Amino acid sequence: MPQHLRGTLPYNLDMRIGVDTGGTFTDCVIFEGGEIRILKVFSTPQNPARGIVDGVFRALPGGAPRGLEIIHGTTIGTNSLLERRGARVALVTTAGFEDLIEIGRQNRPRLYDFNVRREPPLVPRSLRFGVGERTAASGEILQSPTSAEIKSLKDRILGARAESVALCFLFSFSNPTNERRVARALRKLGIPVSVSHEILPEFREYERLSTIATNAFLAPRMGKYLKSLVHIVGERSALPRDVKIQSRGLPHPRPPCVYVMQSSGGITTAERAAREPVRTILSGPAGGVVAAAWLAHQTGMERAISFDMGGTSTDVCLIEGAPRLTNETTLGGLSVAVPVLDVHSVGAGGGSIARIDAGGALRVGPESAGSVPGPACYDRGGKLPTVTDAHVLLGRLDPECFLGGSYPLNAAAAERAFRKFLNGSGSAFKSPLDLARGIVAVANANMDRALRVISVESGHDPREFSLVSFGGAGGLHAADLARALGLGSVIVPQNPGAFSALGILISDVVKDASLSVLRTVPNGSLDAKRGFQSLLRALESDLGRLEAAARKQLRSEQSNAGRTAVSRFLDLRYRGQAYELTVPFAPDFLARFHREHEKTYGYAHRGRAVEIVNLRLRLTMPTPKPSVRRLGSGVRRKLSEAIAGIKPVWFESRLWETPTYSRVKLSAGMRFQGPAIIGEYSSTTVLPPDFVCEVDKQGNLILQRAGK
Repeated sequence: MPQHLRGTLPYNLDMRIGVDTGGTFTDCVIFEGGEIRILKVFSTPQNPARGIVDGVFRALPGGAPRGLEIIHGTTIGTNSLLERRGARVALVTTAGFEDLIEIGRQNRPRLYDFNVRREPPLVPRSLRFGVGERTAASGEILQSPTSAEIKSLKDRILGARAESVALCFLFSFSNPTNERRVARALRKLGIPVSVSHEILPEFREYERLSTIATNAFLAPRMGKYLKSLVHIVGERSALPRDVKIQSRGLPHPRPPCVYVMQSSGGITTAERAAREPVRTILSGPAGGVVAAAWLAHQTGMERAISFDMGGTSTDVCLIEGAPRLTNETTLGGLSVAVPVLDVHSVGAGGGSIARIDAGGALRVGPESAGSVPGPACYDRGGKLPTVTDAHVLLGRLDPECFLGGSYPLNAAAAERAFRKFLNGSGSAFKSPLDLARGIVAVANANMDRALRVISVESGHDPREFSLVSFGGAGGLHAADLARALGLGSVIVPQNPGAFSALGILISDVVKDASLSVLRTVPNGSLDAKRGFQSLLRALESDLGRLEAAARKQLRSEQSNAGRTAVSRFLDLRYRGQAYELTVPFAPDFLARFHREHEKTYGYAHRGRAVEIVNLRLRLTMPTPKPSVRRLGSGVRRKLSEAIAGIKPVWFESRLWETPTYSRVKLSAGMRFQGPAIIGEYSSTTVLPPDFVCEVDKQGNLILQRAGK
């Protein structure tokens, strides 16, 4: 248990639980009575809600407390898009633009691949409906849909057996009158209706259309999942069956409140997540990034890279003071234009399966054994070699200490899987150990490329960054990756296997809002200076109206809405550019834009006309957080007391006699040389022979190359 975390909860709240649902494990972090506890259980892919509830109530043997909040990161949206398992969507758009979702942009994913095939659109041609309406770019209504046309549209959608509707009219962000009228009529059909001016009132018609279609594709499944989750939680809590997703002023004992992690790094009510599931497509990785940024702030790091290696994938993100946000991402070949943390993911995790490709080369991932059947050493039916099995054979994972000894690993099953693979693959590997070293090396190469994408290839020197390593498998690979990239150090927090769940727990309630305005910034003459002051006043007014509307929505969603902070931003570009940079809104925003453009692209045109493209703001409502307690006052132990045993472990091609340390017995200030294995309940950290480890005052492990 991370005893360095303590804190208090509001008077009307007894417990908060952060839940991270991964491909292999579901992690729970419980914040109660000023203390933090963690629990890991196997995920249940066929019924994720059941896995979450099993984890939560296994941590609550006495039943749910009076005031309980459950906050969780979900992979429902991600998996639905990648697997194309969603709703039958009817797309309603301006007549003549029905095929825009299929035309898309001219960008090709692989420029020189003549055989490349684009992913098919979410909505087939038979389910696209055009409406005779037109709004000018200025917002002037040029044509309104007739009542007869709207009635015919409803009949056609019913006849098409649509399960969800995506409504997106041209220039509805300038004037939503036509879109609002049609939305009112379609909502009488009793199926989810995703409306563009409510979710993304921004220009760029294709990105807006794709985002709304994606939201409609996910809405029925996400809504069903969240209702199921709340129902099961209520049932297990012995609460009435008609519990709503979000309680509103109900007397104690009140039903548990369920929140969902957004891709942007904040949480929202389950009610809003069911309505706007497109905001949760990267919900899982976001929690880890939030926790890494929080740890960087606590330890005084200005530059860090979050490295989250779980059972299925590895997620990395660059942090300079705060995590990077982007307003445009692609998932499963689909363009999505809502705010998301700028996370880069690769299919490399503890459950990644090894195979030999057609050319005879060893490949690892992206296919994963998951929780069922899992790696061979889990003894749950897995028969193929994985990264976890490789670490067991190399001696880096102690079979008897996995999950604190509650789930012993079967090393013999892992070796059988490796021998069977060698006999049938025709590979050049001569032994299971040889194959295990190869699997680890290939997995490291995959993750090394991901780290280079967000650092070297983005103009950053990795030597100026520290690697914040977490996830169940992160500590097994972090030192090797730090050596390869020349990173300054590796920081491994306590309970790294549940660190993403901690990030979900400490995330604030966040509401993002935006609006396209397309205005030119006056610059140069005295008249331009007067015009600039007038522009500032107009922007203040527009942002004020946007903020008022966002606060009203937040109050309607949050029965306990309290103190809320607001951050305002502008999307700017030089006239003629097709991309923007986001800078904070302030009187010197123009100078900030020039500096940011020069930093990002290497040049700035200070005399060129600048356009304001979008207004953005973020409302942030703080949530209770544990505080960090230094370990200097604890019981002082000798380093030898933390050694649980000594065993042979393979590093490179040599077997080393390696001490295994129990992390809970390490005290602040302890320092030791590798090789070493540091074990704890949720994870294992490998310290190679050329590294040293020091425990800081907050209980983090600091890994550095010897001699640095």
